[in-house]
Amino acid sequence: MRRAYNSTLTLPQLSTCPQCAAPYVPHRVCPACGFYKGRQVLTVTAGA
Repeated sequence: MRRAYNSTLTLPQLSTCPQCAAPYVPHRVCPACGFYKGRQVLTVTAGA
């Protein structure tokens, strides 16, 4: 029971995308627009 604090989960910190202003995890491709470091990496299609 003394080590119960070790099992607490922390949520990942989110940044805002400079292209579309959607929240995303840093150092990953933005899932909303597909940009990473100012260039398009993925082609994102409209909702399914």
